[in-house]
Amino acid sequence: MSLPKTLAEDVARNLVMVARLIDEDPEEAYAYSRIALRLASRVAAVREAAGFAAYATQKYAEALAEFRAARRMTGSVELWPVMADCERGLGRPEKALAMAGEPEVRKLDKAGQVEMRLVAAGARRDLGQIDAAIVTLQSPELASSSVQSWTPRLRYAYADALLEVGRKDEAREWFGKALEADKDGSTDASDRLAELDGVEFVDVLDDESDDTDETAPEGHDELDGPVDGPARN
Repeated sequence: MSLPKTLAEDVARNLVMVARLIDEDPEEAYAYSRIALRLASRVAAVREAAGFAAYATQKYAEALAEFRAARRMTGSVELWPVMADCERGLGRPEKALAMAGEPEVRKLDKAGQVEMRLVAAGARRDLGQIDAAIVTLQSPELASSSVQSWTPRLRYAYADALLEVGRKDEAREWFGKALEADKDGSTDASDRLAELDGVEFVDVLDDESDDTDETAPEGHDELDGPVDGPARN
């Protein structure tokens, strides 16, 4: 659907703000998405952006409705995994698992199929079927030495599931593999490894601040200069 130039520019500005804010301030991104939706609800890209903004703020019913609308407009299966995850968010893991077995999954690209596998494993865990979740994650993509955008999260999910059933050594190995692949810090694999190794991180700055408060005479800094006096170079 084409829009008049001025309207198209207004919609584009709001979509840019959604993309810019969705990670750091999802509520603000959601507000911009609602503006875009009011301006151009018959544009598939707007419905999709509104869906992701709602998803980021855990408004799963609203997100699912927007994703369904976008899919009807485009005929694409690209949103199938996130639609299934919305079903999980709504407390319907059985529905998510049913979607994992639908023909749409075979039409997804490799990244989409991995996303669907992650959603299905999450649904298994929702149902308390942790061993089934582990089996779901075992795949050629998990075993591959090739690193893709989804590799860190796949390895991390596998490690987390192993840890839940007490397979600590294997979990540590896979958290390590997740960390090796995680160049952008998309997971907290380093923290999980440290936790398994019994490492505690201490905030040195806070400790120094505490020491200063305890040892410095009142009205003086640790260099015996007046607190309100000029800074020393």
